[in-house]
Amino acid sequence: MKLLPHPTSYLFFTGKGGVGKTSLSTATAIQLADEGLRVLLVSTDAASNLDEMLGVPLRNTPTPVPGVPRLSVLNIDPDVAAENYRQRVLAQMQDSSTDEERKTVREQLSGACTTEIASFDEFSSLLSDSAAAYDHVVFDTAPTGHTLRLLSLPKAWSGFLKDNDRGASCLGPHSGLKMQEARFNAALAALSDEKQTTVVLVARADKGALSEAARTSVELQELGLRHQRLVLNGVFRATAPGDAVADALEALNNEALHSMPDVLKTLPQAVVPLRAFDTVGIAALRSLLDDKGAPAWLPAEDVDDSRWAAEGLQKLIAELAAAGKGLIMVMGKGGVGKTTIAAALAVGLVRRGHAVHLSTTDPAAHLASTLEGQLPGLDMSRIDPKVETQRYIDKIMASRGADLDEQERALLLEDLQSPCTEEVAVFHAFSRTVASARSAFVVLDTAPTGHSLLLMDATGAYHRQMTREFEGKSTAHVITPLMRLQDPDYTRIILVTLPETTPVSQAAALQDDLRRARIEPYAWVVNKSILAARTQDPVLKARLQGERRQLARIADGLATKAFFIPWVARPPVGVAGLEQLLKS
Repeated sequence: MKLLPHPTSYLFFTGKGGVGKTSLSTATAIQLADEGLRVLLVSTDAASNLDEMLGVPLRNTPTPVPGVPRLSVLNIDPDVAAENYRQRVLAQMQDSSTDEERKTVREQLSGACTTEIASFDEFSSLLSDSAAAYDHVVFDTAPTGHTLRLLSLPKAWSGFLKDNDRGASCLGPHSGLKMQEARFNAALAALSDEKQTTVVLVARADKGALSEAARTSVELQELGLRHQRLVLNGVFRATAPGDAVADALEALNNEALHSMPDVLKTLPQAVVPLRAFDTVGIAALRSLLDDKGAPAWLPAEDVDDSRWAAEGLQKLIAELAAAGKGLIMVMGKGGVGKTTIAAALAVGLVRRGHAVHLSTTDPAAHLASTLEGQLPGLDMSRIDPKVETQRYIDKIMASRGADLDEQERALLLEDLQSPCTEEVAVFHAFSRTVASARSAFVVLDTAPTGHSLLLMDATGAYHRQMTREFEGKSTAHVITPLMRLQDPDYTRIILVTLPETTPVSQAAALQDDLRRARIEPYAWVVNKSILAARTQDPVLKARLQGERRQLARIADGLATKAFFIPWVARPPVGVAGLEQLLKS
């Protein structure tokens, strides 16, 4: 099976979290390398699990993949990229600079916007400098919202730096940006060239995933990335006549494909069937695109699964409701059902008599479509990056610009047009949302893991800044967002996962990151378990072997508390659907 009959030099796999971008991009890279081509596989996801899939430690430099000659893998690590960027900026400073001046510059370059531009700088270098070393560069991108941000940056920074000879204040000295301007322009040219770049929109046969792919297609076309292809991954066809679970799953697939948005119908398409195995290891990844080899992965056995007859969301909601107020943050890998679980928790708390504010930090949020209507006692909002950025700019212009002359106001506004202003604005909105949980329940549906970690990094950076400013002074009245997140009586973190290798591993990695920040998750929610469905379909039965292994990982060491949500035939959309999920 060839997803790309005529692959270009740069291949971007993007889509909603959980649709299989990493598996398909990696399988495609292996396939190209097996054909004798030199291939570099790049992850732009801060929460990538390519190391687990390939058995190779991820680095910021190309690393050969054992068992696949001519294939190397690289992960754009935000922390490493940011430190490299800081070192380049410091190297531009004059020899006469004092230690205090260099310390000030390093502090200027410690925030989230520096991390973003540094990661983007690494990304740009791959687009401008890799042609001589590789026949193809395959990008396994972060979930949609983050990827749209990344792919918009070449245009944003090229436009910002044009006729701007000062650089952006939030990124430090002028040379930190201007010395990369030619690279940004080269990246923009490569992305816009249909002969060089193809965007592979990956989706499941699911209405939500297809709708997001359609929105992404339109937005990328507006950015100039018009050479696109659609891959429908994990399409299920029942093979056991009369199996209710298999028939329901196939009907859902067919319904979603039949109502596919028109913008996707015009794109070239490829279909990858649902496979019986987890795509971990070179052999499994090669079999993913091999219809003849895939059936060899079909062992199935009958096992007693009574161990997983655990309590569901109602028990979790009862525990959360006992506090009477507080922040409930729902986190996890994209595509695991964070939005559904967040909405269900909010509905459950409202039904217990509590007022609840439900919000999201996800650029690709779909809270409104999940709830499909209003519920007394529940109000919703969204931290919209564009709205928050304009609000932040207006606030700064009003507070700082009042005493400036016309030219100075123009210069201030120009600095605020920097793409990194969005990161600052979103952090301020997030901080307001966190603080509002002092007197009521706030349920926060977060962006997929990588994006959320950058937001948490901004929270930590702000905390460190406040600590420095109040060094030697009384801090009794200072409460930062990070301090609220670290308070188990104020904040409860719910990690959502699917019973599959990649989501569980990423939830475990997220838990480790949170613990390093002294934030302890309250509980795990395992979503869409099909163990209790008693299916006889051979593909689904084979997939249960992997599910059992993941449930054991969670229950026997990863989670202090775990709640299991069964797979349901109809997606839980609307208040009635969410309430039905609460009863399951």
